[in-house]
Amino acid sequence: MAEQDDVNPSAASLLDAARASKGPPPVDKWDPPYCGEIDIVIRRDGTWIHEGTPIGRPGLVRLFSSILKKEGERHFLVTPVEKVGIKVEDAPFVAVDFDAGDGVITFRTNVGDTVPAGPDHPIRVELAANGEPSPYVEVRRGLQALIDRKSFYRLVELGEERDGVFGVASGGAFFPIIAADALR
Repeated sequence: MAEQDDVNPSAASLLDAARASKGPPPVDKWDPPYCGEIDIVIRRDGTWIHEGTPIGRPGLVRLFSSILKKEGERHFLVTPVEKVGIKVEDAPFVAVDFDAGDGVITFRTNVGDTVPAGPDHPIRVELAANGEPSPYVEVRRGLQALIDRKSFYRLVELGEERDGVFGVASGGAFFPIIAADALR
């Protein structure tokens, strides 16, 4: 019987294994059936709201963030046996700080992820209709972190001009922020 348990692990044992492994669970390998929507909203400032009330336990937010998956433009919480839709106002994470050294900018998110910007974790900046920048860094599997204002200002201080574009370099890649002419 123990051999069969090894071949067909239960959902509980898969979750236990995911929790025990380093890094986030392998949600990209899970394809459970869609089970509907759950009343969870991630606000632009990174606050997780459940049924109108902020989730006040950071550990619970970190756990939920580890089973977050993006498919197309939709976000879901997934386990090996179910998938539920949630609402994300902008990006599911917020990059709240960074360190820069040895040619790499490493961001820290509101849920404790650390992300070295580079080809696998690009930085991008979108401009709103009013000209306000919205900077992002990819955290994992298409999930983005909005770079908070103070970190973006610090990031701009590291910027340089290359071929008529102002941007930042990290991990061997250059990430444009704005056309250099627009800064003049």
